[in-house]
Amino acid sequence: MEDHHLGVDYGSKLAGTTTAAMVQQGVLQVWQSEKGKDADAWLRDLVLRLKPQVVYIDAPLTLPKVYSMEAYTPDSDFFYRQADREVQAMSPMFIGGLTARAIRLRTQLAASGIALLETYPTEAVRLLLPQLQGYKKDPAALPAYAEMLQGLLPYNFQQPLQNWHQLDAILAWLSGHRHSLGKSILYGDAREGRIIV
Repeated sequence: MEDHHLGVDYGSKLAGTTTAAMVQQGVLQVWQSEKGKDADAWLRDLVLRLKPQVVYIDAPLTLPKVYSMEAYTPDSDFFYRQADREVQAMSPMFIGGLTARAIRLRTQLAASGIALLETYPTEAVRLLLPQLQGYKKDPAALPAYAEMLQGLLPYNFQQPLQNWHQLDAILAWLSGHRHSLGKSILYGDAREGRIIV
């Protein structure tokens, strides 16, 4: 039986960098949004067409817990969730527009019975591919990352990976696969929001 979840590298709305990965007919297939087109509408349509049970997305799906508190304290963290600190991720507040879009998408897809869970490909690289250098910094490093990643996967890539966004979508998919097998690491506080790798 094929893994029936989708991995997503979530990018700017019109940049053409939002990318998804899912097993189809025994291979890992990758889809990428088009530059200048609404990535949110594209992703929502793709998810509703593919009907994964769960989407593992590289985007904050919650805000720091201080925003759900009635009274703030001087030591409240207004910028980071515990999970962000544990994986050294960017603050959901610094990337506010992307965070708001992701939370909206989560709400929309939940109405269709599809769950969105948060992952973080950068932490997957630190955890699973620590021996490699140049992640997202050196385009020449992409083939080495793709080859090493392929060695960790139970499915082959449908086609060679073209960019880091596609690699991150596969890493998001892999975090979902690890989660389904009970091998994932959960970062953060469940009441505030977890990152699954």
